[in-house]
Amino acid sequence: MDIKIEVIFVPVTDVDRAKEFYVDKLGFNPDHDQRVNDDLRFVQLTPPGSACSIAIGTGLGHTIAPGRLDAIMAVIPDADAFLAEMREKGVEADGVDEQAWGRFVTVKDPDGNTWTFQQLPSWS
Repeated sequence: MDIKIEVIFVPVTDVDRAKEFYVDKLGFNPDHDQRVNDDLRFVQLTPPGSACSIAIGTGLGHTIAPGRLDAIMAVIPDADAFLAEMREKGVEADGVDEQAWGRFVTVKDPDGNTWTFQQLPSWS
């Protein structure tokens, strides 16, 4: 039986500010933005080339406070190019951290949620 991770919830304080960051700065695709009622808004965003999306919004029942998420790692083809692109767009990014298991760039969203972007090592 296949098991696929499809959506990861990211807690944010300002949905519009977060959506703008993820779409305009990180290049995520804005798949869905639905206000179900006054208490519930669901926004789904997908990184280019990813089978997994993130969801932000209001009324989603998060148990993690905005800015406390530090558990998402995404793979990128070139850490140097990614770091340069982030800095060009005005995104504060730490990197490049060289490790035997990859090269890493760390980015925080406007709430302080931490993302780690990994360039996989060449195993050949």
